[in-house]
Amino acid sequence: MNSTDVEACRSLKLMYVPQGFEAIDAGVAEALRQLVSELVISTPEDMLEIAARELPDAVLVMNGLHVFPENHLDQISEMRKLGIRTAIWFVDDPYFTEFTSVICKHYDYVFTHELGCVDWYRSLGVASVHYLPLCVNPKMFYPRRTGPQYKYDIVFIGNAFRNRTELFDKLAPFLSSKKVLIAGGFWERLATYDQLSPFISNGFIPPEETANYYSGAKLVINIHRPWGAGQDNRNSFDLPSRSINPRTYEISACGTMQLTDVRDDLGNYYRPGYDLDTFGSAEDLQSKIEYYLEHEKERRLFALRGLRTTLLHHTFTARLPHLLNVITAHE
Repeated sequence: MNSTDVEACRSLKLMYVPQGFEAIDAGVAEALRQLVSELVISTPEDMLEIAARELPDAVLVMNGLHVFPENHLDQISEMRKLGIRTAIWFVDDPYFTEFTSVICKHYDYVFTHELGCVDWYRSLGVASVHYLPLCVNPKMFYPRRTGPQYKYDIVFIGNAFRNRTELFDKLAPFLSSKKVLIAGGFWERLATYDQLSPFISNGFIPPEETANYYSGAKLVINIHRPWGAGQDNRNSFDLPSRSINPRTYEISACGTMQLTDVRDDLGNYYRPGYDLDTFGSAEDLQSKIEYYLEHEKERRLFALRGLRTTLLHHTFTARLPHLLNVITAHE
């Protein structure tokens, strides 16, 4: 450790409970190892058993959804009886408010990556709610040399939510003449599936492979998930989404130019027209794809500026000190 590492390291024994999504979990764990004096890693199933044995000062649970057992909240209640401070970081807001509205009330501290959920959690009676945007693990997402199998003009990776299929259906005639990768689940929903099927890779792409495709692309498109209830969501409170997704950080961390739709807080983290560019319609996106494919120097400048901003400000090591400040404020 150098001197700055020592200064940044807190005298805190923290237990971290990952959610099973490596792109986030590995970055959080690696950052915490630098930032706290002792880190204990648990699983959702045995977190109470490990907490009772290790008696950490605090526990941080990632998301509390999907892979967490039915007795998850009972385990948290027992930890609090042991005097252990409990914190949760919701990183899928607002898409599962049906569940997070219940989960949030069982924790001492609630962090959310979604700007639109902060006041809502407070309205539910949670005393300590904090906005903590997502970020990236630069040891997983970084510029790398790739083989020809990863070289594309245009890449999009993600599931086929309705707003995405509508956009790609409109772009299909234009994309047919380009070297394109569309990867993820449910793309058979496309009305133009037969036309675009040569470009589609169905199924989950692991983070390391995702980073290879991002690095090998000339342009990566980012389309945020729709937040409305009934659109593949469990957002029964119908809360709007205002914050950018993790892919915004991950694409830029790979040193590739990004074309993204706009969320309210995008400008708080990246400079549209400088670090990345934005689009508001299929026609706008098509026009910008055409332009940037023909202007390599401009494309590379966007990519380099986006990469620099990401590495300076949007890594887990940069983000997590705020969380630690909150949970240690009353020691």
